Amino acid sequence: MKLLLDLFLIFARVGGFTFGGGYAMLPMLQKEVVERRKWATHDELMDYYAIGQCTPGIIAVNVATFVGTKLCGFWGALFATLGVITPSIIIIMIIAAFVSGFQDIETVTHAFNGIRAAVVALILSSVIKLSKKSLVDKVTAVIFLSVAALSFFTDLSPVLFIIVVAFISLAINMIKARKMKGGEKK
Repeated sequence: MKLLLDLFLIFARVGGFTFGGGYAMLPMLQKEVVERRKWATHDELMDYYAIGQCTPGIIAVNVATFVGTKLCGFWGALFATLGVITPSIIIIMIIAAFVSGFQDIETVTHAFNGIRAAVVALILSSVIKLSKKSLVDKVTAVIFLSVAALSFFTDLSPVLFIIVVAFISLAINMIKARKMKGGEKK
């Protein structure tokens, strides 16, 4: 029961103190889930993000569900998911009650502009951390650069990138495995 409560509270804190969506949550998730709690490895968290990108729904909710499932099955998924969405629901309900008065306040506009800039910096920091662990050879570097370029200059779906790269990676690994088997037979 303590682990379920911890899942709820950690994901509630992540959900309540990050702005900008699932990618903005990555630095906090890395710190809480990977470094402090050791509930997942960096690689597992990256996998959860990749899968979360391909599956319907919000990335943060998907990641919370994956981590919760890993730790405590269905109940872990439920508590982690409720934790990550509860702060948003409360904040949205409060903002919705006052939205007509908020949107024209200059101070609020400036605050959100600052928050957006900070979110970009946090996402960039996470990208740099993840790239150090993900770009392990020339092939992964080429994949990264190709997907980055295509995502900047086209409107292709991120899901398409992930599916295509998964097949390319499988093909490359199959070719490597055949070469190794061929080398062993000689």
